[in-house]
Amino acid sequence: MATVMIEIPEKYALEVGAPTPITSERQHQEYLAVLDKLASKERPTSDEEKYAEVLISLVEAYEEEHHAIPEASAVEVLRALMEANGLRQKDLAPSLGTESIVSEILSGKRELNKRQIEKLSKRFHVSPAVFF
Repeated sequence: MATVMIEIPEKYALEVGAPTPITSERQHQEYLAVLDKLASKERPTSDEEKYAEVLISLVEAYEEEHHAIPEASAVEVLRALMEANGLRQKDLAPSLGTESIVSEILSGKRELNKRQIEKLSKRFHVSPAVFF
């Protein structure tokens, strides 16, 4: 595999140095600050774009390990949305069918179907993907 050399734009090199895997929250914030500066440039150079790509990869790796959002089931997502919006089971009956269907879904006895997911995603203004 060929080695790719990226020239670090000098003014950013003084702030971050040669990019290395992120090991602290302070370093994470420094990389984000440099990325903000690079993103605000109207016409970044090719080297600046490559440098930003390297920083983004390092930031993503750090965030995946330290800031990961835990997986949640469809029922857990639905419960969180209900709580955030101050809703009870009976409030979802029009979207899901009946109160007994809502109860079965929340207890895990029944899964959400495609139609119900579409209605819930519209009601809560979220992507249907949050229920998968």
